[in-house]
Amino acid sequence: MIGNDSCGTHSVMAGKTVDNIEALEILTYDGLRMQVGKTGDEELERIIKEGGRRGEIYARLKALRDSYAKLIRERYPRLPRRVSGYHLDQLLPENGFHVARALVGTENTCVTVLEATARLVASPPARSLLVLGYPDIYSASDHIMEIMAHKPIALEGMDDHMIEGAKRKGLFLSDIARLPPGGGWFLVEFGSETLQECVEQAHRLMEELKSKQAPPDMKLFDDRKEAAKIWLVREAAVGATSHVPGEKNAWPGWEDAAVPPDKVGDYLRELRKLLEQYSYRWAFYGHFGQGCIHTRISFDLETSAGIQRFRSFINGAANLVIKYGGSLSGEHGDGQARAELLPKMFGDELIEAFREFKAIWDPDWKMNPGKVVDAYRMDENLRLGTNYRPAQPKTHFSFVEDRGSLARATLRCIGVGKCRRMEGGTMCPSFMVTREEQHSTRGRAHLLLEMLQGKSLEAGWHSEAVKEALDLCLACKGCKSDCPANVDMATYKAEFLSHYYKGRLRPITGYSMGLIHRWARFAAFMPGVVNFFTQTPVLRDVAKMLAWIAPERRIPAFAPQTFKQWFQKRGSRNEGQPKVILWPDTFNNHFHPQTAIAAVEVLEAAGYQVEVPQQALCCGRPLYDYGMLNTARRLLRKILDTLRPQMEQGVPVVGLEPSCVAVFRDELIDLFPNDEDAKRLSQQTSLLSEFLEKQAEHYQFPQLHRKAVVHGHCHHKAIMGMKDEEAVLSRLGLDYRALDSGCCGMAGAFGFEKDHYDVSIKVGERALLPTVRNADKDTLIIADGFSCREQIDQTTDRHALHIAQVIQMAMHSTPAPHAGGQGSI
Repeated sequence: MIGNDSCGTHSVMAGKTVDNIEALEILTYDGLRMQVGKTGDEELERIIKEGGRRGEIYARLKALRDSYAKLIRERYPRLPRRVSGYHLDQLLPENGFHVARALVGTENTCVTVLEATARLVASPPARSLLVLGYPDIYSASDHIMEIMAHKPIALEGMDDHMIEGAKRKGLFLSDIARLPPGGGWFLVEFGSETLQECVEQAHRLMEELKSKQAPPDMKLFDDRKEAAKIWLVREAAVGATSHVPGEKNAWPGWEDAAVPPDKVGDYLRELRKLLEQYSYRWAFYGHFGQGCIHTRISFDLETSAGIQRFRSFINGAANLVIKYGGSLSGEHGDGQARAELLPKMFGDELIEAFREFKAIWDPDWKMNPGKVVDAYRMDENLRLGTNYRPAQPKTHFSFVEDRGSLARATLRCIGVGKCRRMEGGTMCPSFMVTREEQHSTRGRAHLLLEMLQGKSLEAGWHSEAVKEALDLCLACKGCKSDCPANVDMATYKAEFLSHYYKGRLRPITGYSMGLIHRWARFAAFMPGVVNFFTQTPVLRDVAKMLAWIAPERRIPAFAPQTFKQWFQKRGSRNEGQPKVILWPDTFNNHFHPQTAIAAVEVLEAAGYQVEVPQQALCCGRPLYDYGMLNTARRLLRKILDTLRPQMEQGVPVVGLEPSCVAVFRDELIDLFPNDEDAKRLSQQTSLLSEFLEKQAEHYQFPQLHRKAVVHGHCHHKAIMGMKDEEAVLSRLGLDYRALDSGCCGMAGAFGFEKDHYDVSIKVGERALLPTVRNADKDTLIIADGFSCREQIDQTTDRHALHIAQVIQMAMHSTPAPHAGGQGSI
């Protein structure tokens, strides 16, 4: 943020970064380390007299200021979001010759910032959110100033194009439905010490707007959780406008220009005409309270004609911004994307002043050259360009949403860097503990991109650099939902490994754990014998060594009787009731049959006749971690052939293991994109909680008045979402807390592997495991994923329950009315 002078939603309350920097400790390329900040006249003269490199810098800065002061005052536009160019205005006497603030936004072209002293702005503890629905974003923008007169702490906007993109991608549909009618929306947030004060502020604005001609539709959200759901819609902007199905890709390029807030409506109308003239697709969203408008535009950046049109449009848009007294960049900096246009905004004389400013700090021109000053042309180093001809290898996955191309899929990453966060969400667990770029989703996506372009990574599928970066990917799929561009690194990893290992032996764990469905089937004939070798001291250590399992881990014991064996002996009940297939995944079938038994009891209590396939079937989830995609396809084909009659009859499938259900909902369709059986199975498969919430509305849940801590499996959160799970827990009467704990760290076989044990533990210890250990002993620990429960069992003194077992517990502790069937087994 210091490098780009960026800010965000609450800048109307707190200002830009430059407004909040008091001092910086910096390092110049030639080795001078010093602290800079506001400089009084006496101090300035003293520093200059002291001489040396520091004195020279300050003397030249003073001379620069004196030479250009009049021009700076004349040419620098006065608006809240002027980010373009260097902050030479901070050297003016009226700004206290603030050297630190002059260096904010220099994009690492002058110095390296080591340390910053920043002003803190109090964040109001109470919030209310007023959502205004206007006919379009243009008419909404005409009312910015009257809204801002009521002093909100945020005023964000979004148009109908952005919302339509979100709908087509299935993002936050239920939250979008909460928006008031309209084609352009403003989110007006008020903050104060008490909620009552916030609500009163909102009501005063609402009353004023009602008195106007053609007032907007309005909805006030004074509940923090409800408001947060609306904010998710606005925050989804990048994802909603990038890679929209059926549309050309939209790119940044005219990403964050800013104009005075009172000019936004007129500016956007003219910008729309310009966009229509070039037949581009676009969406507007951003920080309307300060006139900073974000957009993604469907530029053609691969053909010569398309790039010429791109240049022509950007020049026209720049002229438009300057006409309205705006800034080419209002948040993300100029870099090389807009630096070529800076003479339009500042004139040649101030561009020379920028050049002198950089030379004062970096006389050898070593700091990030080619940016801001004497920059590359905007089309000189395009990520695509006319020479973009990536390899298009035949792949196992279809990548339908990316035109059938893995290369196109890797283009999804646009560098936002949300995968580099330290807390919250699911992605990217490996980065959260290593803090290395190569172990972030972004780092891996860029390596794959370079591999397919064949420039810096010429080894292709045998690239060790890509293999190393993917090694710590837990295949959690968090990026598929958390990444604004929906990068799906788990799929890319499986695809890469399938080619990397072609004709090669895989690691031992690929056979010992990747083929667990085979070994489990074998163990079912003699579980006692197998457990003797895996659970007995000394022998178990040998077994772990041979299987390349971390010595600190316990090998899960096989159940003395599988779930399928139990069900075959016991038989199906509720004859004549609606049928449902309970999927007997490898983990719950062979290791935790009590979970599946509990699910049978719950489904029968809900009035269903449960059927369990007795054939040897497996979705092959562990195979993806080792790129065994041919084997995975064979297993899935067998499932489709076996279940075809029931699928054609519309019989629903209920799964208990989130990772297995995710296969049917995600990988299955990607591997068999044109197969009707695959589509049916995908559409008819749900988790137990999803099924009970969406298809068994008649079921009256028993009550269990207990406290609970809930950890969601990564695939559950990424593919299915946790709303139905949480709804079921609420209907049970549980006082539960859903953890924002990210990945458990076990991630299937990952946490068992000797090479990954340390990372696995660090991921788990980041949030989940300490929370479990600190929970009261009578608090239930709920985790549906086999690997999640295993991580908890092996690293704490607690035992986690599947939601099926929790419902079963409620049935036995407080019997409740239910719809037909057998109440117990």
